[in-house]
Amino acid sequence: MIRLDDVERIFTVGDQQVHALDHISLEIEQGEYVAIMGPSGSGKSTLLNIIGLLDRPDHGRYLLDDIDTTTRNQQQLARLRAERIGFVFQQFHLIPRMTAAENVELPMVLAGIDPTERGPRVAVALEAMGLSERAAHRPDQLSGGQRQRVAIARATIMRPAIILADEPTGNLDRASGEEVMKTLEAMHAEGMTLILVTHDPTLGARAGRKLSIVDGRIVADERQ
Repeated sequence: MIRLDDVERIFTVGDQQVHALDHISLEIEQGEYVAIMGPSGSGKSTLLNIIGLLDRPDHGRYLLDDIDTTTRNQQQLARLRAERIGFVFQQFHLIPRMTAAENVELPMVLAGIDPTERGPRVAVALEAMGLSERAAHRPDQLSGGQRQRVAIARATIMRPAIILADEPTGNLDRASGEEVMKTLEAMHAEGMTLILVTHDPTLGARAGRKLSIVDGRIVADERQ
């Protein structure tokens, strides 16, 4: 499903070049649960952004479902993202003026899905997250755990094959973080590929596979 061949991502900082990703080659099969771990600045989020088609490699190739994404234009990449990938971020990234239901509905609006279909799908998604009674609440009226569950519902409303989660429990207390992880893992159990960026070894130990990155290079690839 996911294949990176000799991928490099280089940033210019002042008069120096920094290899955020340094000759990364990697394959992730459909249905895997992968934790990407490493110290701050190691390249974890850069790798996730490349996989999520939010960024492009400077060198190398990235194939998603045998599609060479490095040859696609921005419009084609946006379509691939919408069809195949859901994102869950540490900061939630919900739109403050919208209700929980409207935030979840947004990807379907952007995809041009008929309004008669959107409403029932949003209701099912919020019910699955235990948020039916919060559908009309804005993000500032929700707890951190509730906001992250709204974000997960939004990330999965288009039924993507891949969920990318970047420190999804970073802003949550322990109980809320555990609730969010159980939600993500339940979706993985249903067949979604789950790729998690974390610095927490306890969370990393839950994954079936752990990639360790240091200075833009994969230094360990362990299956658990």
